[in-house]
Amino acid sequence: MASKKALVIGGLGVIGRRLVQHLSGLPDWETVAVSRRSPDFESRARFISADLLDRADTAAKLGELGDITHIFYAGLDGGIHAENVERNLALLVNPVEVVEPQAPGLQRIVLMQGGKAYGRHLGAFKTPAKETDPRYMTPNFYYDQEDFLRDRVKGKAWTWSALRPEAVGGFAVGNPLNLLLVLGVYATVLRELGQPLRFPGKPGAYHALTQMTDAELLAEATVWAATEPSCGNEAFNITNGDTFRWSSLWPRLADFFGMDPGQPLTLTLATAMRDKAPIWDRAVQRHGLRPYSYDSMANWAFGDFILHTDWDVILSDGKRFRHGFTRTFDSEDRIIETLGRFRAERIIP
Repeated sequence: MASKKALVIGGLGVIGRRLVQHLSGLPDWETVAVSRRSPDFESRARFISADLLDRADTAAKLGELGDITHIFYAGLDGGIHAENVERNLALLVNPVEVVEPQAPGLQRIVLMQGGKAYGRHLGAFKTPAKETDPRYMTPNFYYDQEDFLRDRVKGKAWTWSALRPEAVGGFAVGNPLNLLLVLGVYATVLRELGQPLRFPGKPGAYHALTQMTDAELLAEATVWAATEPSCGNEAFNITNGDTFRWSSLWPRLADFFGMDPGQPLTLTLATAMRDKAPIWDRAVQRHGLRPYSYDSMANWAFGDFILHTDWDVILSDGKRFRHGFTRTFDSEDRIIETLGRFRAERIIP
């Protein structure tokens, strides 16, 4: 019988989906997931569709969840920019203020953040970034959300944890912020056009050191952070535990797709890929792929953000190692393995 009950906010994003699947495989967990969409996979989790920006709808849909022991926040509405701060804060505040007062058994709230907590979106930053580094320029809704929890926890029995992954990728479909699908769709379109697999980012980004976080590793880390006593009221970087360069990985990607890697050519993917839906649809028909729409597969602005970062992006995993979560992945190997799963499931050719 389950002894813990999770509320996963953002249950079908690239992070939340894998977390729900991971929790569903743990016999001592019961899971309730909140998402705007219905799941496209079998799960023993209960899914609730709610507008978390609407306090009344949140209360109506989540108001009976008095037995929640853990809240996992993996929601997102737009980028880190000022115009999105209020909405993203509300996505956390509304469900917490509805559920927390009536959940006497609440133990921990786990907040998902990321490398933008260190200003990696603003330009070159101190690396390896550590959880003790000072905050960067606002606005940044990560800070607003964390400050809300820091204030809310005062005098309470529960605690919070914040996790900071970087460039999350994994096996999840219908989540355009999945880096691996950006790569897979980009390669598919170029191959249909008879083009080589040119690296589309900046020259400096091709050679800079970077990191990523596999969604499977992150799901395991999230449960660890929710249940390890020493993680209470602490933040942790969670990457695969290594670094890589696109210049090293790119020939392997080209080989996976049966393409020539070509010479890097800096593109703005959000512009260059905007009109390529017919080419993707042709590939879907020709290769007998599952009929996912082009727009649901890849967020090209996200691809530009990652592949145009021409400075090192390195978060230190030392703290999470010292606290006991030591699992790592070889990022290059894991990317190729996961793309292979997308191929086996007829998501990409």
